Amino acid sequence: MAIFEMSKDRIVELPKVTFSALGIREREDIQRILRECVEVIAPDTMVLCEEFGDWQDSKRRIDILGVDKAARLVVIELKRSEDGGHMELQALRYAAMVSTMKFEHAIEAHRKYLTAMGMASDNAEQRIREFLAVEDGPVAFSNQVRIVLAAADFAKEVTSSVLWLNEQGLDVKCVRLRPYSLGEKVLLDIQQVIPLPEAAEFQIALREKSQEIEAAQVNERDLTKFRLKTETTEFPELNKRRFILEVVREAIRLGVSPEKIIEVVPWRGTTMFLSCDGTVDSAAVLSMHPGKAPSRFFTEPGDTFNATGKTYLLSNQWGLRTEEAVGNILRILPADYEVDYSPLK
Repeated sequence: MAIFEMSKDRIVELPKVTFSALGIREREDIQRILRECVEVIAPDTMVLCEEFGDWQDSKRRIDILGVDKAARLVVIELKRSEDGGHMELQALRYAAMVSTMKFEHAIEAHRKYLTAMGMASDNAEQRIREFLAVEDGPVAFSNQVRIVLAAADFAKEVTSSVLWLNEQGLDVKCVRLRPYSLGEKVLLDIQQVIPLPEAAEFQIALREKSQEIEAAQVNERDLTKFRLKTETTEFPELNKRRFILEVVREAIRLGVSPEKIIEVVPWRGTTMFLSCDGTVDSAAVLSMHPGKAPSRFFTEPGDTFNATGKTYLLSNQWGLRTEEAVGNILRILPADYEVDYSPLK
């Protein structure tokens, strides 16, 4: 969108320029001005410090670090470029680094900032408390760190990344700072482009609903545990995965072949085991099955099976039919073999 100058008899489009062409520098000019009026890109935010880099083994520094009224730290990254560079990746690193910041560390950072600005620094804690409306007592920052990216414009790869990050539950905003020339004056068109202000509340509500649905799905998962007693061992509490692992182990110990076990659990078919000739470790078995994710099989040394001249790995992906699979396997054990199990309430 262009900006126009309107007079009595005409409308004239103002020329769009670049910060570079205007001789406006990133840190000395843009950052210096925005720290004094940060609300234009991050409303309800207090500047704690600038050029923050108080972490070990890192020379990277946050342009502006703030905190909002909800006690969420705010990482603000600035670029005068027309594409935003890779600022979203940079900001993510910074957000991760400050996510564990404690209140006393914020006080110290703010104290240094006030000193550098030539201001009284002995009231650093009071200034933060007044902003957060917490007169006394402990102050804990939110686990969520907000990110504000401000640049002359953003490349598609940046906006695509930010949209995806927000879908994953992060809070990242893109604010465009577009300069225009009007005589000797510089006008600045400041617009939040992601998320669009009019859609922000809807997107937040939609994200929160998705999170509620995911939480409900987790709560609905069958997390039943089982007691298992064989003729040799008793297991007082096994989760579903370990439950079927121990049943399969006992069946193979008693001479039941993995192929026979597969027959009685037909819905798993060829996905139940991975195998390799000889007595080898789990890494060797996996090497014979490229593309199979190690995380989807029992791979610890004591969890592999040796039978019929092969080494087997059992899948650890078991769902609602786990108990049915166990029942089918127990029915092919020797008739005089005693085994007992029960779900724990």
